Amino acid sequence: MKKLSTKEILQQNLSREAPGQIGELKMLLHNVRSMHNVGAAFRSADTFGIHSILLSGYTPTPPRPEISKTAIGAEKHVHWEYIENPYAELQMLKESGYRLIGLEQTTDSVLLPDYRIPAGKKICLVFGNEVTGLDEEILPVIDDFVEIPQYGHKHSLNVSVSAGVALYGFLLKYW
Repeated sequence: MKKLSTKEILQQNLSREAPGQIGELKMLLHNVRSMHNVGAAFRSADTFGIHSILLSGYTPTPPRPEISKTAIGAEKHVHWEYIENPYAELQMLKESGYRLIGLEQTTDSVLLPDYRIPAGKKICLVFGNEVTGLDEEILPVIDDFVEIPQYGHKHSLNVSVSAGVALYGFLLKYW
């Protein structure tokens, strides 16, 4: 047994194909204030083969050294675009066949392990602010709400950690 070199890891990663429709999954980061969280979301997106991140509100956009520091260059491999009107963009995604899934704790949210992807639907995962979550005006357009099970005293995860956990959860659903 030996550890793989970074070159060997890259070759291995590029030889794999992301399962199911995970590569078509989109992420929307709305009003995420931390550049480090944005960079980490790019890094997770690249890791799981996600090709598109939408940024809106006051979410910072590349190129920024603080984003690149955490993304370690992933922002160059994941398509991103800044969206002026997230509500209108979400409506357009819905009309083009996307199922909009908000990561939020609500009275109707489903635990991530229990969520079933509707057949034939592409997914857009919507993430909100680190402190206040998803904005109230976005909630009505979301189709489903999913939350990550938690068993400790704290009631939330860092948004970039939530993104990584959610992407892994969806990877398993597409496998």
